Amino acid sequence: MFKKVNSGMPEATVTTTTPPPTVQPVATHPRPEIEKSRLIVGPNIKLKGVEITDCDTLVVEGRVEASMDSRVIQIADGGIFTGTVAVDRAEIRGRFEGEMTVRERLVVHATGRILGKVRYGRMAVEEGGEIVGDLEALPRRDAPVAIKTPTEAEAASRARREPFAHPAPVQQAAAQSKNGGHAQTG
Repeated sequence: MFKKVNSGMPEATVTTTTPPPTVQPVATHPRPEIEKSRLIVGPNIKLKGVEITDCDTLVVEGRVEASMDSRVIQIADGGIFTGTVAVDRAEIRGRFEGEMTVRERLVVHATGRILGKVRYGRMAVEEGGEIVGDLEALPRRDAPVAIKTPTEAEAASRARREPFAHPAPVQQAAAQSKNGGHAQTG
């Protein structure tokens, strides 16, 4: 079909070179602290009989039966968690059954349901949210510590255990309590 026609001119050789492929470094963007280790159990997924560790955030959209010590748990609307949890923060929109310790803040949204034993630092429950079971507030970290004055029996017991301890402040406090708060001189 095609015929080469020689025009009398020498043929030119054309060489094309393609540069070698360059490898572009993958840009790594630092992720927010909360998303360093994130486990999402999607809808229609069932995770049963496990211990979840080294997970910063667990998002439950399906069903999880486990024990967990982590930073954050988020139970989505329709999600169910059954088991034992110890976390810094919890957001409940679905259902939790079991024992939960929330060291900082627990939020139960209007669709949230908790059945079991709950220990919490701070708690917020939206209208419609339910908690059925035992509730216990954890001691506040910034709460003042009560200072107890030793009684005479405690002072005597301490004197027997620590014979070289200086008993004057303890005896003075005991004497003041006997004398209506007045120091005894003598």
